[in-house]
Amino acid sequence: MTDLEAETEERQLVEAAQKDPRRFQALYERHFARVYAYAARRLRDRAEAEDVTSEVFQQALAHLPRFEWRGAPFAAWLFQIAANAIADRARRRERERGTPLPEAGVDARLEEVEELARLFRLVRLLPEDQRRVIEMRFVEQKSIREIAEALGRSEGAVKQLQFRGLSELRERVGQRHA
Repeated sequence: MTDLEAETEERQLVEAAQKDPRRFQALYERHFARVYAYAARRLRDRAEAEDVTSEVFQQALAHLPRFEWRGAPFAAWLFQIAANAIADRARRRERERGTPLPEAGVDARLEEVEELARLFRLVRLLPEDQRRVIEMRFVEQKSIREIAEALGRSEGAVKQLQFRGLSELRERVGQRHA
């Protein structure tokens, strides 16, 4: 599937769910693992990551009618919701303890989500085989062996595709910051 086909398919899923909330299940299944991995990496607590993931999809479903395409994938919107939920939890926890949370932490998380959205856009520009390896490795968190089996390639070929994809991303990120 090409990037354009994937984007078109996702757009159709979102539009279908906006018309009929029962169709949200397809979006949930498509993005659950990524959102959970995002929350788990930041919270380092399984129960909290599960709670945040649940909260993200509840909020996404509730606010789906207001979702608009703005050049970033649907997952970036979900990550924004997750970042906000994580920040809200941190603020609540700090209020309960009675120590103030520096506002810089919230701004840093927002910048992190924005940078993640930019990175998603850059990944979508990679050649299909490199893009698929990068997504499977870093979004789906699959091992080199699992990716090789799924793609019918050798582990060496997968490592080479990953290396080339990461090199291309580093170059493009460097160009954006120069």
